[in-house]
Amino acid sequence: MELLTEALDLVLSQKFLLLASSGVVAVALGRLCELNANVLVKFGLFNSILVSFAFIWLSYVNASVPSPYLDEFFHIPQTQVYCQGKYLQWDDKITTPPGLYLAAIAWARLVGKTDCSAQTLRQFNVVAIFWTSLFATFCHSTCKGGIRSSALKSNFALHSGLNIALFPVLFFFSGLFYTDVLSTCIVLAAYSNHSARVSSKSGPPDFLNDLYTIALGVCALCMRQTNVFWVVVYMGGIEAVAALKDPALPPKYTPGHVYDPSVGGAEPEFFPWRYTQGEVYDPPVGDAWPGDLVLCVLSLACAAWWNLSTMLRRIYPHIITLSLFVAFVVWNRGVVLGDKSNHVATLHAAQMLYIWPLFAFFSAPLFLPQVIRCLDAACHLVAKSSASGGFHLGSSRHSEKKEAALKVFNAIFSNGPLLSALVVAACLVVGLAIVHFNTIIHPFTLADNRHYMFYVFRYSILRGSVVRHALVPVYVFCGWLSWSALYDCKGPKPASNVPRITISAEDKAESFADRFASLNDEVSQSPSTSNVIILLLTTAMSLMTAPLVEPRYFILPWVFWRLLVPAWSMDDLFGTQQTATGKPSSILLVRVFNRYDIRLVLESIWFLLINVATMYIFLTRPFYWKAENGTLLDGGNVQRFMW
Repeated sequence: MELLTEALDLVLSQKFLLLASSGVVAVALGRLCELNANVLVKFGLFNSILVSFAFIWLSYVNASVPSPYLDEFFHIPQTQVYCQGKYLQWDDKITTPPGLYLAAIAWARLVGKTDCSAQTLRQFNVVAIFWTSLFATFCHSTCKGGIRSSALKSNFALHSGLNIALFPVLFFFSGLFYTDVLSTCIVLAAYSNHSARVSSKSGPPDFLNDLYTIALGVCALCMRQTNVFWVVVYMGGIEAVAALKDPALPPKYTPGHVYDPSVGGAEPEFFPWRYTQGEVYDPPVGDAWPGDLVLCVLSLACAAWWNLSTMLRRIYPHIITLSLFVAFVVWNRGVVLGDKSNHVATLHAAQMLYIWPLFAFFSAPLFLPQVIRCLDAACHLVAKSSASGGFHLGSSRHSEKKEAALKVFNAIFSNGPLLSALVVAACLVVGLAIVHFNTIIHPFTLADNRHYMFYVFRYSILRGSVVRHALVPVYVFCGWLSWSALYDCKGPKPASNVPRITISAEDKAESFADRFASLNDEVSQSPSTSNVIILLLTTAMSLMTAPLVEPRYFILPWVFWRLLVPAWSMDDLFGTQQTATGKPSSILLVRVFNRYDIRLVLESIWFLLINVATMYIFLTRPFYWKAENGTLLDGGNVQRFMW
């Protein structure tokens, strides 16, 4: 134990910190140097605004709430104990690992502050919110996609990084000593490295980067245990898909495997064989109907089965990180460190319903393309109805004679609108079942009226069974908004699903690789279908085990969803042909917003309004807990509203 204390003192010594911090800064500067001077100026402007806003918020918090508040009552004293070198002393009420405490002490010693006061420790989260914006920008700058303008891409990356840091549930805690800001920052640092790994054209990552990946994963786990889902499941899953698509496994077309549509379908083994050669079916999500999701999963499963060793060699850093986490759980006899009785893992499927209204509320400005497309479609529908005298549902009939089973397959899986309608109906049924059988109300939610979620539940879910079930269509609609926000903003362009059905007889001589490449490699801003599926899986795993509903639990799901939202330009609204003509003023407007996504400005304004409102309420609307006879509870401490 004494050796552990000495080791921590050595790690937190100023000389070691100077060396470590210089390495981190050097990496960051190297990434920044890849940007041109114009982008660097914008980056400096955006982040000067962010840091200034954060320091203003911090100064008000320190003036109005000088002593620890709520969870700070546990975090700050524990950090101060560590400041005194007592690394073996631990408060059993704390559930998360001590990563925040050690990082804050290291920063305080690095800048010459040794008091470890509440004001000093809170200031560390202002530094962390800046690095969060930085790493979010890096994640965007390395993302793949078909953004048509480099200016649009750089502006979108920079402003998206700023907006992610301004996300109200996250930014609020930059003025308090909570784990959320640094936890998000470290996970984004790991994701920035991950994005560079999977987008590299120089082959698989080297051994040093593998070690760096493990180190970042362990650091993320030291902040919050639930980060294991993001650094292992999400990032590991995407890297596994990248391994299955590795050019080192080029498809080798052989005459023995032939696709012949004239016989009524493909040979059953033909497409699985192609999947094993690295040609997994993974179109952009904006081009995918529900049937494509199924085919994507099947193709990945087939490719993983036949290339298991290749995949494991690529993702072994994530496997090591997972092994270390499992070892910790076995040693700790549970996931949380303390207060285990109030943090028992429970199947809480309703979390996957609550998350979509939160996305829709905070990300309302990002849904502008959907609103415009819906209004445009409505106008066209009204015009068509007026011209034809009514609405008609059309259906296409194929004259080809095929087997009955193939006709049924075509009727279902080649009819995108029908399949989408079936999916929506299934979502409604599943949502109703979840609400009826798996609505969990945690005692903390009902007992603590300092959190906004108390009032959300009070005026919605707790109103009764009828209101609770009536909210299911709202959940589904918000989920559709969040899903469609990931489309290329020109609108969904679903390719013909299931290539084995839609290839005509004239294409016999065409090689399968060429046809498949046209589906998978089409330039699109939309994320890949596999990426979105893995994101949904990771989000479900991270949320469905938590009985308590807290907006803070939705921070990382929102951040990763937000990183996948593609850019939008004026061309996407008017079309290239229409932007070439018009009045000089309109042409200037189009040129400006071809270089800038107007939604980001609206998103910044929306976030600032929410932040200012919640800050104002926190600072100027304190209250006290009182018993029925009027006596003060909780020792007469001031209570404040917060996330």
